[in-house]
This record gives sequence, structure tokens and C-alpha cells, in this order.
Amino acid sequence: MLLINAYTPLLLRICLVALFPFSGLDKIINWDAAKKQAGSLPFKPAMLVAAVAVEFVTPVCIVTGWHDRLAAAVLAGFCVVTAVLFHRFWRFPDFWRFREGKGLQHFWEFLKNFGLVGGLGLIVLAPRTLPVSEALMQPLASTHVIGAQAGSTAEPVR
Repeated sequence: MLLINAYTPLLLRICLVALFPFSGLDKIINWDAAKKQAGSLPFKPAMLVAAVAVEFVTPVCIVTGWHDRLAAAVLAGFCVVTAVLFHRFWRFPDFWRFREGKGLQHFWEFLKNFGLVGGLGLIVLAPRTLPVSEALMQPLASTHVIGAQAGSTAEPVR
């Protein structure tokens, strides 16, 4: 159980950020397609270089725990910007008819980005990683999201 407690948080962090280096590599390999996808954004090459840097550096920081909170905050911001700039599902008429098409595809991509924001936000805000053994011993325990803050003496809202 000691090994599981020690390595599960690392494995979960790897799972959370694994797609970003591949996305950065895709931008490098398919540079022209990435510039085309950037559309009318100003300073496309500089923006793409910055995106690649974020996609390569922040996952390493998050996985190793080196300035992981700052890296997670930067990567979460990157996901928000990406969702809003590149997954504008509301602009596709087919989305509003709730039919399969580009609008629905962008809707799911938009939501996936915000799912990543949630996971990254937990790295920013979580005071500690719960040992797997503790989670297994109390599988129905709650985390008291509202009311109880780390270091606070306030009772959780019930």
C-alpha cells in the first residue's frame, strides 16, 4: 500500500497533463496547419511558440512538483483561452439544433478544456494529496468543498 500511496498522485498528474506535450509536438510537426488554425490571431508565430512552451514546460513542472501550483494556474489559463478562442461552439448553427456537426464537436472540446481547468485548479488549491489507503478506508467520506478552508477553524457548511 505504501507504493500505491506514493505513486498514485504522480500517475494522476501524468494522466492530467499527458496530452499537452503531444499537442505541442503536433504544433511543431504541423506548423503550417497550426498557423492556419490560429486564424486571424495577431503575432501567430510568437503565439504558437508561446503555446508550445506552455505545453512542454508546465506539464513537467506539474509532474515533478516544481512550482506546480503556478504551472497549473498557467496551464488552466491556457485551457480557458484555448476554449474561448478555438472552440466557439455557439457560432455554429448546427449546434443550436442539437445535431451532430462541427458545433457539437466544438461544444465537447470546450467542455473538455474546462474539465482540465477543474483538475488543474485542484492542483492549485489542494492543500495535500489524500493517501489512497485513506480514500479506500473511507470511500463515502466527503471533502466539504464549501465552508472548510485549509487552516480555517470554521465549521463546514452542512
